[in-house]
Amino acid sequence: MGYYKYVAELWKRPDKGTLAELYKKRIMEWRRQPTIVRVEKPTRINRARALGYKAKPGFVVVRVRVRKGGLNRARPRSGRRPKRMGVQGYAPHKSAQLIAEERAARKYPNLVVLGSYWVGEDGMYEWYEVVMVDPHHPCIKSDPKRNWVCGIRKKVDYSDKVKKVIEKLRKKLDEQSSS
Repeated sequence: MGYYKYVAELWKRPDKGTLAELYKKRIMEWRRQPTIVRVEKPTRINRARALGYKAKPGFVVVRVRVRKGGLNRARPRSGRRPKRMGVQGYAPHKSAQLIAEERAARKYPNLVVLGSYWVGEDGMYEWYEVVMVDPHHPCIKSDPKRNWVCGIRKKVDYSDKVKKVIEKLRKKLDEQSSS
């Protein structure tokens, strides 16, 4: 087995085994940090490399904290019985990982998201690391394997995950309007 397979094996159960104490320390440290933090090096190098990360200028790794649990809907101002308030029991139509990617993209508008991976969770939050690349950086433009990123026009095309969410919501709206 190569190095990355050992790393992947460790990350299957980070709270058990040799990684447990370091994992707990990191979680306690991450709780005190802001929601979106730029990271020097990826925590899970095997996952970052699988998404296309290289340790060279133009690549950025960002750790994003996302709240766990359901959707917090605002309570309606006008009166109605509690059953019809529509506050409880709503789940977001997006995964926590997709929300983390969107937040990172909003924070760094000049970068393009390559992908993300899970790095930790506690009772209240989940943390994801988002791998991003700068399409205007000379190192990225000159690299023939990575300069495909330079042709991407941001905020024009949605990812497949977002397209599915939009399609689901449109179907729901059509069902509600027809009934």
